[in-house]
Amino acid sequence: MLSLPAGSLPLDEIASVADFSRHGTLTPEHVIHNKPFPAILDRDPEVGLARFAADYQAYVARSTVPGLIPLALHPHWAILADGAVRSYGPTLARAEVSADVAVATLRALRTAARLGGWQGLSENDLRDLEYWELEQAKLKSQGIPLPLAGKIAVVSGAAAGIGKACAEALRDHGAVVVGLDVNASVIDHMNRSGYEGIVAELTSETEIAAALARVVASYGGLDILVSNVGIFRAGAVVELMSDEVWDQTLAVNLTSHRKLLKQAIPFLRHGMAPSVVFIGSRNVAAPGAGAAAYSVSKAGLTQLMRVAALELAAEGITVNAVHPDAVFDTQLWTAEALETSARRYGLTQISQPHARRGDFARCRSGGDSTCGRNIFKDYRSANSGRRW
Repeated sequence: MLSLPAGSLPLDEIASVADFSRHGTLTPEHVIHNKPFPAILDRDPEVGLARFAADYQAYVARSTVPGLIPLALHPHWAILADGAVRSYGPTLARAEVSADVAVATLRALRTAARLGGWQGLSENDLRDLEYWELEQAKLKSQGIPLPLAGKIAVVSGAAAGIGKACAEALRDHGAVVVGLDVNASVIDHMNRSGYEGIVAELTSETEIAAALARVVASYGGLDILVSNVGIFRAGAVVELMSDEVWDQTLAVNLTSHRKLLKQAIPFLRHGMAPSVVFIGSRNVAAPGAGAAAYSVSKAGLTQLMRVAALELAAEGITVNAVHPDAVFDTQLWTAEALETSARRYGLTQISQPHARRGDFARCRSGGDSTCGRNIFKDYRSANSGRRW
């Protein structure tokens, strides 16, 4: 369920607007999109939601049509205790329509409060319209939602490579996706509502917290986290490796993931079938010479995944890892790095196969309760000559 901002009210106007919101919708058709009234939420939202469900069920029960089955008992818009107004919808498109209707309704009700009154259609008329078969057909005609419709995903390192492919896979399955990356190019391809990029330094917990707060304020929560950011310095053997290479590699490939997970957990806790996927590396099982910092950081990331899986399983948050192999079409693999690796393994060429989205989708979310799992995938090209 997505939630979008739909305006706000001064605290001293909440009571009057809440009262007038029970006097009918702004136009008859608005009842199809936003139900006959909003939820009025107190400091404890669960109390307000339970009250809305009871009120809506009673509204349906007052129908003279025998056997009328209530629609889902959740609101399509709500007025919060701090005056914020939010819309709710099973898809981004539905939530956007509800937000537009709520904004218009709010403006009219505030005017009505100043003028001293407001009355729309009667409850019976609204209910007859809301449950009119032709009106319900409008909603049903939108088709079967995609498997991740209504879910909100964050992908780190989404400017290119594996992160970009993950973001695209989640988008194609119906999720709202926000990509985080220090590279400003993330906003070039993730540049629209429901598929947007945020430039953030992912080694900074302050910037991570601000980015996640923006996601939650914009879309209402967090359900899927793909922690993917990483760097690779080729050819740095242990004897000659500088402290700078070691420290920076662990800061990006390990510590930044812990910071991102730490800041995401409070939101994932309230998500729908929440899940975390770490992007590891085949180096965890088969480290290569000259890749000590990278291999150690990915091994540490795998242990972080396992510990997080144990800690979060009781809360229904699944945590898994995918370990790709031979994915060269990423910014980690510069021409210099490819040449160094080819030379080390006696190859004249390393081609650039693409990671398959389906392998990522196996542990990204949605009905799979697997937790603490490592999935190793080899994407080597048939003409590369050797496994990499």
